[in-house]
Amino acid sequence: MPEVPYKAFWTMAEEAIGADSARSLRAALDLPPAVSVRLNPFKTPSGDPLFPDAEPVPWSKWGRILPLRPVFTLDPLFHAGAYYVQDSSAMMVGEVLRACLKDFDAERPLRVLDACAAPGGKTTDAAASLREAFGDRFLLVANEVMRQRAGVLKDNVALWGDPCVAVTSADPAAFKAFEGYFDIILADVPCSGEGMFRKDEKAVRDWSEDAVALCAARQRRIVSDLWPALREGGVLIYSTCTFNRRENAGNVGWIAETLGAELISPGRTMVPGEVPGEGQYVAALRKTAPSGEFRLPKPPRSAVPVPEGLLEDRAVTALRSEAVIAVPETVAAEVAVLEPLRPLSVGTHIGAYKGREWIPSADLALSLQARPGAWPSVALSREDALAFLHGDTLRLADAAPGFCTVTWRGVPLGFVKNIGSRCNNLHPRDRRIRIDV
Repeated sequence: MPEVPYKAFWTMAEEAIGADSARSLRAALDLPPAVSVRLNPFKTPSGDPLFPDAEPVPWSKWGRILPLRPVFTLDPLFHAGAYYVQDSSAMMVGEVLRACLKDFDAERPLRVLDACAAPGGKTTDAAASLREAFGDRFLLVANEVMRQRAGVLKDNVALWGDPCVAVTSADPAAFKAFEGYFDIILADVPCSGEGMFRKDEKAVRDWSEDAVALCAARQRRIVSDLWPALREGGVLIYSTCTFNRRENAGNVGWIAETLGAELISPGRTMVPGEVPGEGQYVAALRKTAPSGEFRLPKPPRSAVPVPEGLLEDRAVTALRSEAVIAVPETVAAEVAVLEPLRPLSVGTHIGAYKGREWIPSADLALSLQARPGAWPSVALSREDALAFLHGDTLRLADAAPGFCTVTWRGVPLGFVKNIGSRCNNLHPRDRRIRIDV
């Protein structure tokens, strides 16, 4: 990576993290970044460790630090949502969230907003933590204002497979209309990126004191726009991938004093050289300012009949364009609240009717909502699994006729339709592996 020549940066870093940590950072910038993944606890093959040579991430029970970087594109389980590639320092946000969840009960579904969610690392971490704590009794809204990045987020959420996650692409100001609705808001706000210097040369080139000031002001605007949507007593988890006080402790202090909150988790800074990952800051605050009370509409009823036995639990179905969507009954009323935001995805896209024939969606094969055994299952070899993900036509002599789920190491990858001489590949074109397999 290029040298970080800015005297102002090192002065600000020393003020924020101390001289000893700044020296550790300076030395670490010449070292290669670590590679880490976070397992999906609801898709991990039983008794089959995915990364037997990995070391655990101390602050994430599902995090693993790998000795070498594999070619993730050529691992079928990567495409199945069995794990997510994420920097280990960024996993600290999930650890802070899990600590905060202990203060909430399940009298009603917990409502969580991941306000700056793309590409989906913190969203999928939060989804696993919420499901572990509350089952289907939560709604996680993953929002990304940049439309192209929101598309990536939507895909990553679909691969992860949790039906209690909705994806939106709205300006933070749009959430002012949801006064007092959310119990927890995650705000991993856009920042000056000092913590990414080792990975991103552009972050080094773009850094300046003016950029820091601009980011700090933008962060305050984002949090101010989101603040009405957080209920009194709710929790804001504020994070950045930078070091300076202006964007971190300074803004946390401003939130507490100006917007009305108390610090419940002091700001923690992850520094390369002291931890295996990159730079990350995270703090949690509880809102003390009063807020309005959000009233839910009546829960909707199912609008579309679907074949029996597809879904694990009771669900409410709806038609979006020509796609049939299923949402767990426990959060159907919560999902209905989001309609003004025109969500990019809610629940699980389970399929569509083509004439009288039901065509299952690839997302259903990946969803935790799918009932195991709803279709005949075919265990693929690694070669066939990669061919499937590449979009190739398969010939599976032992497959039952009709629609079949194809799996790798027991984890569903998607659907094929066996028509006898061959199997039609239903893997979506925009998710296909593009390199030679």
